[in-house]
Amino acid sequence: MQRGSAAGRPDRMWWVACGLLFATAFGTNVPTPLLLVYRVELDLAPSTLAAIFGVYALGLAPSLLLGGPASDRYGRTRVLLPAAVGVAGASLLFLGGASALWLLFAARFVQGLASGAIFSVGSAWLQDQAGTAGAARAARAASVAQSAGFCLGPLCSGLIAAYGPWPLTLPYLVHVALLVPAAGAVLLVAGVTRPVGDGPRRGLLPRPGLAAPARRTFVRVVVPTAVCVYAFPSVAVTALPLLLPGITGLVAFTGLLAALTLGTGTLVQPFAHRLGARTGPVGAALGALGFGVGALAAPTGSVLAVAVAGVLLGAGGGLCLNAGLTLVGRLAPASGRGAANGVFYTAAYVGFAMPFLATAFVGVDALMWPLLVLGTAAAATAGWLALRMRAAC
Repeated sequence: MQRGSAAGRPDRMWWVACGLLFATAFGTNVPTPLLLVYRVELDLAPSTLAAIFGVYALGLAPSLLLGGPASDRYGRTRVLLPAAVGVAGASLLFLGGASALWLLFAARFVQGLASGAIFSVGSAWLQDQAGTAGAARAARAASVAQSAGFCLGPLCSGLIAAYGPWPLTLPYLVHVALLVPAAGAVLLVAGVTRPVGDGPRRGLLPRPGLAAPARRTFVRVVVPTAVCVYAFPSVAVTALPLLLPGITGLVAFTGLLAALTLGTGTLVQPFAHRLGARTGPVGAALGALGFGVGALAAPTGSVLAVAVAGVLLGAGGGLCLNAGLTLVGRLAPASGRGAANGVFYTAAYVGFAMPFLATAFVGVDALMWPLLVLGTAAAATAGWLALRMRAAC
């Protein structure tokens, strides 16, 4: 297990891992409110915006599936450092996006490729330091760090784009300036971590080494919980703003909506401990309710309804993230934590396809119907998890 070699180092490494997770999450949603600016600059259709948002998940898949096993074998920081360089490079690629659509897709893909490794490996690093008994604590820390970054990134970029200079440049430079010290802190502690050594080497394929009962729980409980994690907030921050075409300062509002949605995902983390085995089912139920409220906003164009839907979807996603990471920490052996987290996040980012599915086949004026379908699916997931989660915990 990766631990510091001197007193105080485990705590320092804990904060370093959280800092890198926060800075990376901050950057992944910097482009979110700016998509509305790109829509005007490049004359893009709503489905194209959703595709730009979702191509991130295509980059995530290989890094999530391979980054975790690589860190199990070679050490966490040896994967985290080059991934951090990739995250910074993606933000710099976005600087040319206003003049070339292909650069937006390329930057978003690279962003996913680098971020996926940090999310899976960073979460495994926290689990290493907490141990199996501290799985809930590690899940809380990873959830708070990521949710806070997801919240503040779009808030910052939305406000800069609406009221500051260089709206399609400065937000990305702010992110790079935030990421550099976070990556530097990882470099400082890189010498006190080493590969996980309490299990067989499993190669670079995603083989978490779960026992048969744990594998069944992973498939039946962790995977559906994971899909909810990002399906809920991604629809809130990408599709719901399209319901308000006439609102003044839409870019700033989108940033505020993203902050409200993802900030709620941070604020609900203390309640996850009290909910225990009910955390996942309650999260999925809140997501179902959020989709329902969003469907009501479709014909009315109500700003209040969109905001309430964002809060509910953010709370649901935050609780599902906590529930899923807690179970991964308990189910996976130390030598397979990186791989297990990679598989978890791969399933989670399947949810990034939901905004595209919601907008690809209907016009903005008919968004109520896909939102109702998503709400029904989320309600069914909540019922399924309610039956399965208690036995798993």
